[in-house]
Amino acid sequence: MTVRVVTCVEVSSFGDTPTSHYYPNRAPLQPVPFQKLPPGSIKPDGWLLGQLRSQINGLNGKLSEISDYLVYDQCGWVDPTKSAWEELPYWLRGFADLAFVTGDQTTLALANRWIDGILSSQQADGWFGPNDLRTSLEGGPDLWPAMPLLNVFRSFYEYTNDARVIPFLVKYFQFINQQPAAVFPRGWSYTRWADNIDTIIWLYNRTTDTDWLLDLIHKIHSNSADWLSGLPTWHNVNIAQGFREPALYSLVANPPDSRFLLATYDDYQKVMNQYGQFPGGGFAGDENCRTGYGDPRQGIETCGVVEFMNSFEILTRITGDALWADRCETLAFNTLPAAFDPIVGRGTHYITCANCIQLDDQTKTQQQFQNNFPMLAYKPGVHQYRCCTHNHGMGWPYYAEEAWLATYDGGLCASLYVSNQVTALVGPNDGTQVTIIEETDYPFDGTVKFRFQLSTPTQFKLYLRVPCWCRKAPTLSLNGQILFNEKTPNNGSYLIVDRLWVDDDALTFTIPLSLRIQTWTSNHSAVSLSYGPLTFSLGISEQYNRIGGTDDWPEFEVIPKSNWNYGLVMTSSNEWLIKRKKIKNGSQNLFTKDTIPLNLEVRARRIPEWQADSQNVVGLLPQSPVHSQESDEILTLIPMGAARLRITTFPTIAQ
Repeated sequence: MTVRVVTCVEVSSFGDTPTSHYYPNRAPLQPVPFQKLPPGSIKPDGWLLGQLRSQINGLNGKLSEISDYLVYDQCGWVDPTKSAWEELPYWLRGFADLAFVTGDQTTLALANRWIDGILSSQQADGWFGPNDLRTSLEGGPDLWPAMPLLNVFRSFYEYTNDARVIPFLVKYFQFINQQPAAVFPRGWSYTRWADNIDTIIWLYNRTTDTDWLLDLIHKIHSNSADWLSGLPTWHNVNIAQGFREPALYSLVANPPDSRFLLATYDDYQKVMNQYGQFPGGGFAGDENCRTGYGDPRQGIETCGVVEFMNSFEILTRITGDALWADRCETLAFNTLPAAFDPIVGRGTHYITCANCIQLDDQTKTQQQFQNNFPMLAYKPGVHQYRCCTHNHGMGWPYYAEEAWLATYDGGLCASLYVSNQVTALVGPNDGTQVTIIEETDYPFDGTVKFRFQLSTPTQFKLYLRVPCWCRKAPTLSLNGQILFNEKTPNNGSYLIVDRLWVDDDALTFTIPLSLRIQTWTSNHSAVSLSYGPLTFSLGISEQYNRIGGTDDWPEFEVIPKSNWNYGLVMTSSNEWLIKRKKIKNGSQNLFTKDTIPLNLEVRARRIPEWQADSQNVVGLLPQSPVHSQESDEILTLIPMGAARLRITTFPTIAQ
């Protein structure tokens, strides 16, 4: 048995021979270190199962009851003579994987009905979907809205092995391949072709005699947005989806060219350096990023949150770089939960902001946000929040599906820590089935326990992600004996345990959680406080007022009932106090003020001059340090994912 540390997982590492059981890239594609397991391989438990159950009964799971875009007999994705656009594809992408991840029979039945209807609608030339989209862009087809549906078909095929899917996709991409070059730069597709490149690679790996698919990728890359030379767009969702395009194209480039992968890293860093200088993992893109609007009161679309997470999940698999998984969980824990009302979970909003003191249904007319419609109140928002209402659903199901990854060498990687049970093939030759039961309260606690179920002893490698925020030595013990307790690199890494695993092996991995301060120098030297992957927010008292809707589909504004304009007194972190309470029901929604299992006490002073503007939007951050004559107070901070009203980026008080 060996335990070693790597900063990045590469296929060439240690001269291992690839032994993947899950469709590795076939030549001439470049190999990747990780593959996604089929939906259903991972059975979530704990708080994530709670999120998924809430989603079944919430906005995504019940949206077809109220959305006029989701009426089966009137939808152009089933009946091409009718009209439709992106709403059904957006919704079904999350809804179908919600069904596959949970196995909920009602959800499965409805998802299968839609999938059957769409698969049956394909026309002789490969086109599927509304006929009016064939000529809707300068006389040519609008190819964007079908892109999310291709993800649905991929998951459906992996879940069911349905024989209709592969011929359907081949025929559709033949249709695209026949399009003139002028079609590719039109419409929303222009910046979002990464979605199709990913699907074409998936299809190529499952077919033979399809080298023309690689030619199609080259054609797409040459005639769509140039992500290699910088950012071709400042639209937040386009960025969240599109910035991964060079990394995906790097798999096709022959000979290999490092510029493409580097471009994805550079594009991410450029947008975050300029517009992501506050906590939560998002950036200031309340539609488009705007010069001079980088304050934490700016928001990111709910669409942008889940698309960014999806990109991070894909990039984890392509690059073997733990940083992308870190970035995914940062959004998942700190931003995604706050995009939904904590009462019935049937309301969302268009944007979620790191600093936000009121969620109302009023248009902001002073350029605080770019759009000229109300974007903050919790509503089903079928038309008001249209894209976000329909698109948010993939967030938690995709997260669950990426908790474990198959590795290129026949092993498994615990990529996103959460209670679950995974069943997969491992080891040499045809593989041996292993079931690993993972138990943890992560991110609220740093201990993760794994129990192995095997019919026969099997040698394989287990990869464990060490997050980039881990600054103390993680501890790994097997059957009560310590295997590893050493400091790991600060930019994230993986522990690789290579062992002959036997039935009932028990592995415990402890990632030390510690408090840390981040200073946002370019954002008025404000600070944020984090504990492990969780960032903390002031626990503002929230008053929920019903402003419309029905009892089943209520609409809420959220009004502050306590002071919020505080700066932190920056004493030693040893004076900060983490308080915990026992998790009574692990499958409940832990991202609410009432259920969150830990909080943080800090010293602060009010800053009377820091006020809301005349439309109840939090004022811009003052430059730190700020002089205040107010008395010190002890404040309670809570994880920002549990705070709907929140201050997460604080001024500091001058000493």
